[in-house]
Amino acid sequence: MTGDIEENEVINSRRFNYPREAVFGAWTNPEQLARWWGPEGFSNTFHEFDLRPGGEWRFVMHGPDGKNYPNHSAFEEIEPFERIVIHHLNEPEFQVTAIFQDSNGGTTVTFRQVFVNPRFLAGARPFLMEANEQNFDRLNELLIELHG
Repeated sequence: MTGDIEENEVINSRRFNYPREAVFGAWTNPEQLARWWGPEGFSNTFHEFDLRPGGEWRFVMHGPDGKNYPNHSAFEEIEPFERIVIHHLNEPEFQVTAIFQDSNGGTTVTFRQVFVNPRFLAGARPFLMEANEQNFDRLNELLIELHG
């Protein structure tokens, strides 16, 4: 990815009260991931989920407005319990890096998006920051449900 990182990136981070294995599992198990991926009110239908470097991830996000949002991504890196790098291939094109770190008996996830087009991000930054926080909220709800 090229361009000025400061103009092109969004970073969200949150600590979860669960071990890295549980948090990483919620990112790598397609049944779990489909339940929390996306902002509040969204649901997902996964069509392809090939979790390996070079593997593809195709799915449709179903918005609360009734619209469908097709997504096509490729996994670039999978480092178990440490890091996942995903390249979102359709517009807006961006790369996601999720880093998983031990944190006082829990796990801190840092979610970094780097966008190809800084002009897109200039207008979308507030929405994306909030949407990513909602994503983390949904992940936490799933972890509570699965692990108490």
